Amino acid sequence: MTSTDVAAQHSTRSEAQLSARSEAQLSARSEAQLSARRHAEQSSGSYGADSTGSHREQAARGRAEDASGDWAQEVRRLAAQRDAVILAHNYQAPEIQDVADHVGDSLALSRLAAQSTASVIVFAGVYFMAETAKILAPDRTVLIPEPEAGCSLADTITAPQVRDWKAEHPGAAVVAYVNTSAEVKAEADLCCTSANAAQIVASLPAEQEVLFLPDQFLGAYVQRATGRTNMHIWMGECHVHAGISPAELRRKANADPAAELFIHPECGCSTAALWQTQEGDLPESRTRVLSTGGMLDAARTTTAATVLVATETGMLHQLRRANPAVRWEPVNPGAVCRFMKMTTPASLLRCLREGTTEVQVPADIAERARRSVQAMIGAGTPVTALPAAGMPTGVPGAAPAGMPRATPPRAPGTGSAELTAAVTAE
Repeated sequence: MTSTDVAAQHSTRSEAQLSARSEAQLSARSEAQLSARRHAEQSSGSYGADSTGSHREQAARGRAEDASGDWAQEVRRLAAQRDAVILAHNYQAPEIQDVADHVGDSLALSRLAAQSTASVIVFAGVYFMAETAKILAPDRTVLIPEPEAGCSLADTITAPQVRDWKAEHPGAAVVAYVNTSAEVKAEADLCCTSANAAQIVASLPAEQEVLFLPDQFLGAYVQRATGRTNMHIWMGECHVHAGISPAELRRKANADPAAELFIHPECGCSTAALWQTQEGDLPESRTRVLSTGGMLDAARTTTAATVLVATETGMLHQLRRANPAVRWEPVNPGAVCRFMKMTTPASLLRCLREGTTEVQVPADIAERARRSVQAMIGAGTPVTALPAAGMPTGVPGAAPAGMPRATPPRAPGTGSAELTAAVTAE
């Protein structure tokens, strides 16, 4: 079988894989998940939309509302007034990343939420991330600027579906990717992120069956990385990452043979890329499968003139700041998650002014989910908080609200601290 055949095999779901669960996955989503999705679709179009259209216009309107240049200072003032720490995911818009206390991947931000002593955690991300922060910090107020910021991947599985799947495989360990609802996490034995998924699965007894959910591409990568033959994978996907195809990756790589490739394991091209490196169709020495935290670590040390990046385009902001000498190019410039881009300067200001919207997780669900999430944040090396852009190291100063930090605080308007997980998905 040629690498092209393998690429096609992994970029198109087989009828056999879909027949058992596709109808349930599409029809059995909870009403809460559907309402968030409906709202986002009404305001932003279909899941597959690229960076053009109404979601871009919505973000532009939000930026224009606070174009006076002093909105960032107002954000910092309000955050101090509320004793709030602002966490932003790597896929957020650049202006949101720059005003946040900390920017990072899901693993890094989960760890920081658990460590926080701030009275309020403001999570600039999507809803499951804010839920995870509330699970880890139940005594804190957790706010999300855009409560309708959902996740197409999290929507592909519900708690009843997990229970049904577990019933089909008694004794199996359930490993849930962090991109899931609190209810789904409560049904899992372990949670993971793309940074530590292979490590989490490898920690389980070799003879124990594993149910991995919900991302099929990350699951295929983990199965290959661990060599497990008793691993069952749910057929979910992130609509943005699934749209980054093996053919697109190969075309870009062939056009620039000297470029390095940074590939997120959620991508539709990730598993095929590993096959293509073995066949010699992609450069093995320059092809790396990495979490977003891993990408940031690798960005600081790469000597390549160009790096092709296969993930959501918001990541490019941190990569370009980490190593401005490199030309950072997206494999798919249309890989934009409009849910991540729903947070605007206006909505962040409103969140801090009005204390909206507060995230709640029922106590019984939070208690059950906490066990699996704590296993996730306990795996690997603790997160490292680095100084803000332009801030020299070794200068004494107070930490941002609620966050222990040995390095100095960020001066208002100078940018966010960069956070990475030491464990990558390599």
